[in-house]
Amino acid sequence: MSGEHLLELNTVSKFFPIGGFFSRAKMTAVNEVSFALEAGRPEIFTIVGESGSGKSTLAKMILGSEMADRGTIRFDGSDIAGIRSRSAREAFMAEVQPVFQNPFEAFNPLTRIDEYLFATAHRFKGAKSRPEREALADKALQRVGLSLAEIRGRYSHELSGGQLQRVAIARALIPEPKLIIADEPVSMVDASLRMSIVNLFRELRDTLKVSIIYITHDLATAYYIADRVIIMRKGAVVESGDARTVLDNPQHEYSIALKNAVLPPDPSEASAIIRAREKTDKAFHTLSDQMGDKAFLHH
Repeated sequence: MSGEHLLELNTVSKFFPIGGFFSRAKMTAVNEVSFALEAGRPEIFTIVGESGSGKSTLAKMILGSEMADRGTIRFDGSDIAGIRSRSAREAFMAEVQPVFQNPFEAFNPLTRIDEYLFATAHRFKGAKSRPEREALADKALQRVGLSLAEIRGRYSHELSGGQLQRVAIARALIPEPKLIIADEPVSMVDASLRMSIVNLFRELRDTLKVSIIYITHDLATAYYIADRVIIMRKGAVVESGDARTVLDNPQHEYSIALKNAVLPPDPSEASAIIRAREKTDKAFHTLSDQMGDKAFLHH
């Protein structure tokens, strides 16, 4: 049964144990995150944050590969924690599809790329004959600017990162999902091709009416692609709202630091730069405070 929301997160939290087998200590990976995507209103909802901010853990919970420790996640009106049977899981997976960061890790190098598409067509669309599977695969590939003729019989190492990510997106489109979770989908793609992938997500939103949760550390990409945005730090949302409003005039110091940083595409490198700049800023403010005290005492 469909609700007024396509997806609804209500104070969702996730904890991971730390400190060994007998320790009761826990790390908060996601801390009381809430947001909703409306049914019948496709959008690109962007989650921004550096490595360790909790954004990928949040994605895993939405996909159902991690369970929330607190709060609820409802998809199309149903709590995903209640998805138990294999048939219910398959139905959910058909409607919520992932696109991961590294396309080279998404495909076994010993398996032909087209076989992945044929298997997806059989699993989620019930395509039994070879012609049916090929037709569904080609249709999805055409939507991402490729064709079955281009990739037929080829292996992952024979395609560029950009081509392979397009194949991964085509694979996600075969079940005709309502929601795509794209976790850092351009960070492993060559810079010259990155914008074409970003534009592709916008086209899919407009032509297929599919909502997309786009996860990134890059505010420039978020500004270009997002309808709405949340900015996460250490598991919590520090800012949220209309993308242009939030990103044109960020209020939280972390959001401002992200905006001021020119970051590389690799999330771990970007995180290292942010941490280094935060240390520099703290040292500067400490020195300024000390100089201010000395000036005050001098007078």
